[in-house]
Amino acid sequence: MYYPKISGACKVPKYKQILEAIIADIEKGVLKKDQQLPSINDLSAELWLGRDTVERAYRELKGQGIITSVQGKGNFVAASDAKKLKILLVFNKLSSYKRIIYYSFLKTLGDKAVVDLQIHHCDVKVFRDIIENNLGKYNNYVIMPHFFEDVDQNEYKQIIKSIPTEELVLLDKDVPSLNSKYLAVYQDFEKDIFKALQSALDLLNKYQKMTLIFPTDEHYPKEILNGFKYFCLCYNKNFSIINRLSEEAPQLGTVYIVIEESDLGGLLKQIKLSNFTPGKEVGIISFNDTTLKEILSVTIVTTDFEAMGSTAANLLLDKKQVKVKNSFYMIRRASL
Repeated sequence: MYYPKISGACKVPKYKQILEAIIADIEKGVLKKDQQLPSINDLSAELWLGRDTVERAYRELKGQGIITSVQGKGNFVAASDAKKLKILLVFNKLSSYKRIIYYSFLKTLGDKAVVDLQIHHCDVKVFRDIIENNLGKYNNYVIMPHFFEDVDQNEYKQIIKSIPTEELVLLDKDVPSLNSKYLAVYQDFEKDIFKALQSALDLLNKYQKMTLIFPTDEHYPKEILNGFKYFCLCYNKNFSIINRLSEEAPQLGTVYIVIEESDLGGLLKQIKLSNFTPGKEVGIISFNDTTLKEILSVTIVTTDFEAMGSTAANLLLDKKQVKVKNSFYMIRRASL
């Protein structure tokens, strides 16, 4: 027998939780047209609720034409609306690159799904509220699990674990310690930056030093730091890591790896003032491509954001529970 799921900890009134759970299960295809619902007595006993609470939920569902009552037989689903998937996207932020993923995801899904987007801003408390308020209402939950450095990892992992694995999709970053089977399309930030730099050893060898400009206040994956340091140690490179460009002026014989667009602009300005030529006296590698970087001939390392969105959507439609590493590569230009 079917029973809707409700939460005792949720602040939403119990009758409304029943109503929303039944509607969501119809939309998700869990409940089919003409399927019988539990009686008021059975449901109130199962959920430990008063008859009037269940009766109010059923009354509102009948008023909306969602269920129908047959005298002497019970309550039945009146209509089924399981034609489109309902998907909740939960991003950490909506940068220009995340927008590429978002629009690629939507384009690939086409008219097969309805997608809602919410932002957790790397805040685990906001993330918890989003999931708790929406659990059971969607077919799939597509999560970008990027959070503040000082957050307890077990805290956000427990929230992710509350999502059924067949409904979970991790995007951009995997969380291997979840130890469960789910769909993930991810970057391996540590290995990606290591291999990208390794592929450019022939160009990097002409520089005496490597400097990574890594803003600590922007919540970039720490794995980028680890991969950069590991590369420099493996290949005996003199290196430094600075928070912002203002900490030092461009140095002759140094290659700069830049994540933030604002730091790239400042670096290009300072190089020009120093009468240095990118690719000769100093080198530049920037994260993620733009038309302007192409025009200015800036070497970049990047993942394929469009492919990430389309791959996730296609695998979701095929109901696959696999992990796919998204491609990451370097585009060589004159700045290196």
